Amino acid sequence: MAKLSVAYTDDELLKGCINNDRVYQQKFYQRFYGKMMSLCSRYTNNREDAMELLNSGFMKVFLNVKSFKSDGSLEGWIRKIIFNHILENHRGNIRYKEIMTYPDKDFDTVENKDVVSDLQAGDIIRMIGLLPPSSRMVFNLFAIEGYSHDEISKLLKISTGTSKWHVAFAREKLKKMILEEDKIENSYINAR
Repeated sequence: MAKLSVAYTDDELLKGCINNDRVYQQKFYQRFYGKMMSLCSRYTNNREDAMELLNSGFMKVFLNVKSFKSDGSLEGWIRKIIFNHILENHRGNIRYKEIMTYPDKDFDTVENKDVVSDLQAGDIIRMIGLLPPSSRMVFNLFAIEGYSHDEISKLLKISTGTSKWHVAFAREKLKKMILEEDKIENSYINAR
């Protein structure tokens, strides 16, 4: 006879984690692993770095689990701790190229809309992962997380102009990658 898996409520998981019960900590980790790993992956170059951030972030979660107030979402609370851990880690490892003024250059948008519509989400995520770390961080905060340039400048302790520069730089790099991808795809199709 197959053993039924027990689904724990958030409250049960929290109580078990507060009591340092390894079984509950494992179930807690498994429940939130996917979403938090996705968050960490957006800000790292590879899976190993994402796992390192995720695991050290969860250590902070477990150390602070007693401070969770049930007036909000548990997932949101975990995400906030792990996101702040990502920011702390990034600030400690990256030196931003400070740009005091936003360049006058007008960065164009991708002209061939068919190229963009043909891309899959995985392609776009892969391309974002190829950006330099500081530009990737600012671009993710702006384009994916929805932070304003003022908020990014406060989070990362950089100027608003630097935030704008990194977003514009990232868009330009992504545009080139998209056009290169299209060129490779077209040469493959024409070669057949």
